[in-house]
Amino acid sequence: MTRLQQVLFELEGQYLGHPYFVTGNALFNAVARRVDAETRRSLRVSHGVFLPGEYGAYPEQHSKDGYAGKLGQSLPDVTSYEDLFVFRDPAQRWLLSSRPRDAHNAHDVQLHSDRVAFDGTCWFGRPSGQRNRRRSVSWYVHCYLHAAPGDDGVVPVAEGVLDGLQVGGARNYGFGELSLVDTQVVDLESLDYSRLEAAQSSDEACRIELMSPFVLDSEHPSGDSQDVPWWWRVDTGETNAAASTGLRRRETRLVDGEETYAIQTVDHGQVVRYVGDDPVETAMNGVLRVGTHSRFGFGEFRVRPAGEDRVPERSASAAGGET
Repeated sequence: MTRLQQVLFELEGQYLGHPYFVTGNALFNAVARRVDAETRRSLRVSHGVFLPGEYGAYPEQHSKDGYAGKLGQSLPDVTSYEDLFVFRDPAQRWLLSSRPRDAHNAHDVQLHSDRVAFDGTCWFGRPSGQRNRRRSVSWYVHCYLHAAPGDDGVVPVAEGVLDGLQVGGARNYGFGELSLVDTQVVDLESLDYSRLEAAQSSDEACRIELMSPFVLDSEHPSGDSQDVPWWWRVDTGETNAAASTGLRRRETRLVDGEETYAIQTVDHGQVVRYVGDDPVETAMNGVLRVGTHSRFGFGEFRVRPAGEDRVPERSASAAGGET
């Protein structure tokens, strides 16, 4: 049994760090300061995805459907593989179309000398005639934890350990504080993988969506150089990258104590064709992540049947419906 501990934090105050996500390395180090050596050796932490505490509806592939209230302020139930990714898509497609989606999915920024911090709350004006002239939307962070194979006693991590973590820069000035909102343990093997099983039995093609960067080369002593996996088939029409490379790449950094190491990655958000023969097993591996520095959140991906559009609005638009 592989247990995942989903965790939802609320961002208290301002955050000075990566603009796309809270790295798994930052979250790992924040937790590692509060646990024993055995737990530190075994713990694996995903990247943390930002999401607004707003009203929403369950996405089309979710095991539930319809209106979900303030979905961004709690963890929805997880019974199927697709349920794991409700909050992992940075576009947060569960947001209601009646709300200003683009504005709700962008951080307010604050300047501190020459450094930019992200505010933990966004403020929106209200139409004239309403009682309050403005309303606030708080920011949340979603991540999940798991342990190395065979270390069943590590997860779940105690709530007292998780509450009050600090991530990002200027922590000594109170930046980057995370308060624990919700936590949930999921058994990865017991989830419903029926969509992928149906694709496998019918020989339907599948695609891989990269949810976090995949490391190709790392200067860190524990890092290894590696090629793009053989079971990825790169289609330059889907990756928006130069034809000479086929994949969009990005250099980032891994901080270890006082040292900073350069990392070359395949950038997240890209889609490649899956040419392996076991999409269900591959999907489980994608949740647990693959490649160098996977314990720090790198190498997370999702497997989808090729007929399932990851942007449902495109299908509605093509059919003449509302977007």
